[in-house]
Amino acid sequence: MRNFDILKKVIKMDIKEMLQFLHIAENLKQVPRHSWTSKGNREDVAAHSWRMTLMALMIEDEFQDINMNRVLELCVVHDLGEAITEDIPCFEKTEKDENVEVLAQKQLVESVSGPFQKKLQSLFDEMNEMKTKEAKLYKCLDKLEALIQHNEASLDTWLPLERELQMTYGNQECEAFEWMKQLRDQVREDSIIKIKEGK
Repeated sequence: MRNFDILKKVIKMDIKEMLQFLHIAENLKQVPRHSWTSKGNREDVAAHSWRMTLMALMIEDEFQDINMNRVLELCVVHDLGEAITEDIPCFEKTEKDENVEVLAQKQLVESVSGPFQKKLQSLFDEMNEMKTKEAKLYKCLDKLEALIQHNEASLDTWLPLERELQMTYGNQECEAFEWMKQLRDQVREDSIIKIKEGK
């Protein structure tokens, strides 16, 4: 058997398939979120996912009983469907929108094969079911990253309803983790100060 044939048997990821998937995922760099950065730029979905993943990495030592590698994986892929659907703010999202997102996830899973297809499906299933500690922690990070980003943006980028959301968004998700509750409390306090200062 030639070396090339041996190599083909070892490779589990089809290279053209990988590049096509990355091309779809690249859309996340261009899909705007309903958030602005501290420099006044519109935030994109990829930036949100990246910083959530960084947050998970930073708090790894606080959660010894949780598989943080799994949390990192969930953070990386959680908004991949928005490469197809675009982003819909939480206060506008309907059940129909959520069903469309599930269909987008299915489309992404079907665009790949082999071990990565199984892994991606497993991650989407875990996110959608929200039963594991890992899924619950990822969801808490998802909410908190958005709140932190709002605190970093100019107050004039907020919609009136977001003043209330900054007080309540993510409260329920963070209840499961004492450390995350403390972080949520601090983020809320930062929001209160920001609103008082009007900046």
